[in-house]
Amino acid sequence: MAIETIEELETLYDARISDAARLKETDRIIAPYARLIEASPFAILATSGPEGLDCSPRGDRPGFLKVQDDRTLVLPDRKGNNRLDSLRNILNDPRVALLFLIPGSSTTLRVNGRAVISDDPVLLESLAIDDKLPKTALVISVETVYFQCARAVLRAGLWDSDSQVDPKSLPSAGDILEAASDARINGESFDRDWAERAVKTLW
Repeated sequence: MAIETIEELETLYDARISDAARLKETDRIIAPYARLIEASPFAILATSGPEGLDCSPRGDRPGFLKVQDDRTLVLPDRKGNNRLDSLRNILNDPRVALLFLIPGSSTTLRVNGRAVISDDPVLLESLAIDDKLPKTALVISVETVYFQCARAVLRAGLWDSDSQVDPKSLPSAGDILEAASDARINGESFDRDWAERAVKTLW
């Protein structure tokens, strides 16, 4: 049976919010939240636009997402597949959400806000890695920040060595492309060439 109203939903849950759950949400980046952001090498960026939702992985060296001040984050847009799904969405709807992960930590951090796309040369120069500048950067005005309950990471055993999956047991990018293209793309060739391409185009 589908739940269709807020009232129906709340009858299934204890809708009371604890002080901890309420007080952890801030409208700015307090010092402990800044430390989590600076330790994170990986975040998931969620956007919304006319063509639907997008959820995009973003990763780099820890601290890649810069805390400019307590209400502003800067996210460089490094090389990718050039689909530009997230950026197209932001031009139509500036609302964004970020979920930060830190390897080894069960704490995750969520940030909601609004983003603009900047190609300011001074800003991009400050984000260079190995003399390579991002094409653009997202300047995110923070609206809410809060850490997420650790239960999901603990249940998943995300950082436990026993939970690691052998990549060879999974379809490779080439396998997927060959199947999706009805064999117009040769999966073996794609996978063979990918490792070299990836090293040359990380930044």
